[in-house]
Amino acid sequence: MSSEFTPETERQRLQYLAFMQPHLLGNEFTHLEFPRRVQRKELGKKMLYRDFNMTGWAYKTIEDEDLKFPLIYGEGKKARVMATIGVTRGLGDHDLKVHDSNIYIKPFLSSAPEVRIYDLSKYDHGADDVLILATDGLWDVLSNEEVAEAITQFLPNCDPDDPHRYTLAAQDLVMRARGVLKDRGWRISNDRLGSGDDISVYVIPLIHGNKLS
Repeated sequence: MSSEFTPETERQRLQYLAFMQPHLLGNEFTHLEFPRRVQRKELGKKMLYRDFNMTGWAYKTIEDEDLKFPLIYGEGKKARVMATIGVTRGLGDHDLKVHDSNIYIKPFLSSAPEVRIYDLSKYDHGADDVLILATDGLWDVLSNEEVAEAITQFLPNCDPDDPHRYTLAAQDLVMRARGVLKDRGWRISNDRLGSGDDISVYVIPLIHGNKLS
């Protein structure tokens, strides 16, 4: 029902904004993306890069301007805007600045949400059909598929008349994301690192939407 807004998924929007308004970079960042941090010894050499109008990579000759810190740095969950924040949409944060500078990050954050409509009245839902609403504490460590599999295994084992079955399912997901405390910290399945973030989960039954038909 949704897609993540991260520095990677919104790379082209962020780069285009920085290209059109370079003053937002405070003369400390470059809007171009490189596979790794450019070093001074690489001046004059060719390296892969991406600009806002590119979906793939191309080569360019490294110049002094490319030595600046990239607007978007890191991969996956570790990607950051201006080495500071890992999200690109949100409310507030008007005074958020790059560490030890006067460069504001807010211009790169959008408050426009993604809106997707799911018409409950068009479907006949069962007691196990649910919508999972959760914070990054869940989604950073468990995939959509893992969450769906956990729910489809948990709910059928609950009493269908138990009014707390969805709360119990949410608690189960929280415990799966937190993991078990071991010698090397909190671990989840396959010995992956558990979530150290806030984990808030809602399991919302869709069966009540049948009444709208």
